[in-house]
Amino acid sequence: MSAAALLLGTLGLTGLTPQALAQDNAAPAAASAVAAPAPVRSAMDGVLFYQLLVSELELRDGNAPLAYQVMMEAARRSRDEALFRRAVDIALGARAGEQAAAALKQWRQALPQSRQAAEIETQMLVALGRQTEARRALEAFIELTSEPARPAAISSLPRLVLGGEQPQATARMLEETLAPWRQRAATTASALNATAAGWLTAGDRSRSLEFVTKAVQRDPADPAAALLAVELMKDQPQAEALVRAHLASAAPAASVRAAYVRRLSTAQRYGEALAESRRLTGETPDDAGAWLLQGALELESGEPRAAREALLRHLQITEATTAAAPADAVEDSDEDLPDPITQAAQRNRVQERAQAHLMLAQASEQLRDYAGAQAWLERLADQDSVTVLTRRASLLMRQGRIAEARALLQRLPQGSAEEQRARVMTEAQLLRDARQWPAAYQLLAEASQRFADDTELLYEQALLAEKLGRHEEMEQLLRRVMVLKPDQQHAFNALGYSLAERNLRLTEARELIGRALEMAPGDPYITDSLGWVEFRLGRREEAERLLREAYQRRPDTEIGAHLGEVLWALGRQEEARRIWRESLARDADNEVLQETLRRLKVRP
Repeated sequence: MSAAALLLGTLGLTGLTPQALAQDNAAPAAASAVAAPAPVRSAMDGVLFYQLLVSELELRDGNAPLAYQVMMEAARRSRDEALFRRAVDIALGARAGEQAAAALKQWRQALPQSRQAAEIETQMLVALGRQTEARRALEAFIELTSEPARPAAISSLPRLVLGGEQPQATARMLEETLAPWRQRAATTASALNATAAGWLTAGDRSRSLEFVTKAVQRDPADPAAALLAVELMKDQPQAEALVRAHLASAAPAASVRAAYVRRLSTAQRYGEALAESRRLTGETPDDAGAWLLQGALELESGEPRAAREALLRHLQITEATTAAAPADAVEDSDEDLPDPITQAAQRNRVQERAQAHLMLAQASEQLRDYAGAQAWLERLADQDSVTVLTRRASLLMRQGRIAEARALLQRLPQGSAEEQRARVMTEAQLLRDARQWPAAYQLLAEASQRFADDTELLYEQALLAEKLGRHEEMEQLLRRVMVLKPDQQHAFNALGYSLAERNLRLTEARELIGRALEMAPGDPYITDSLGWVEFRLGRREEAERLLREAYQRRPDTEIGAHLGEVLWALGRQEEARRIWRESLARDADNEVLQETLRRLKVRP
């Protein structure tokens, strides 16, 4: 870089322009018929000009210590905020934290009303672990912020100060600093939420919950507090009541309900998630993202028709929004290129459209509209992606074209051992879904020779052994999984459920399922297994309670079959029929449901 360019960059720091500099040094212009405006006098004198030039040239040549010294002298002499900032940047670039802190201290002394200096000093001192000094700088930053902007500034503090090596100490410092601001009406909400966010970032979630609770009790309509409560729901069950308090307020925020839906979905509480998702689209009918979320949940809950409607609505809104957006006037001009935020939004729309097309293909497949499913898949850009190839193979399997499907799966990547394993698992799953159990079992049995002690492969092989009536082999495989991976809850659940289904060793079955539930509290499938073994043990009321809980979390066809049978045994035939009708609407071919109805000689 030339010295001139370096100098021009330096001049930009002080707000001086090349024209202003030229006006200070140029010879008088020739007389003109029209008088020129009086030139603006520059604040830069020869000494300052020389200091800036030397500092930047020394920095370019790798002499950061001298560059820093000269820049600091220039900053002290001119009392220019931009030059103090430049000195700090030079020190940080040279990884000289103490020099940067010294520059900030002198900056604060020279310009005590500088909010920028207080902000940067706070960050610097926190990074250096100097919490006491950081607190004084943070207090100054808040005080120097104008009253109207203060709540937003306080809300930004967790991002400003947290992320260093002493998160607990920083969160404590933040809590203490914000104590007086939590007592002032104008800043109570932001200070409570900032304190809660600080402890959340530091990993003390119970302490965070204390402040979120105070914030929601003060104002249930506060969306910031409610969003924090959603985040805390993962391991703080009490937080859900705070979320629901916000959703029950006069004007709940759509962002809170959307976050709540995602949290419920992550917890496998699909029934509740779907109900909240439907409320969300009712409240925000023009939100494309809300419809995409609902479509995914409808599909997950076995409602392909409703999923298709929601996903088509998502595409309709997205296309209308895209059509209404103004086109760039000059496509090839750098000045007309979209900004990073716009580019990210465009990429997100493309990804969401692809997700919608893929889910529409899946919904059409479940509705046995195979031509429609293929048409949706053809809209996807990458026809050779793993996802597209897998869905196309699934379509062929459903149509009984097994050999073609398996041949198509050979196009999946197989370069590495992991890719080979993934292909085997995908093919086995599709064969299992197509009820090609002997072929799926044989595939996994051969793969187990190559991938010894692979617990996922062994688990899938055990389930297929059960389908083939090889119960002893199934138990041996599952117990091997338990030894290799003692925290694999599905192995414990599968063996316990199999014993309960065959009405064998029910006490042992209950113990196995209980251990699985300890590893995955609230899992609807494991809760279903526990309810079923309770029914087999004759504890019908407890079985009903557990199965209702499971069905509410996940309205699955097999769970519905079990709940219906328990209700039937309790003499509540009409309610049982209603549950079975719901289950038939989701999956009329489900084996467990059909076997239940045949055995009980019921037509719902």
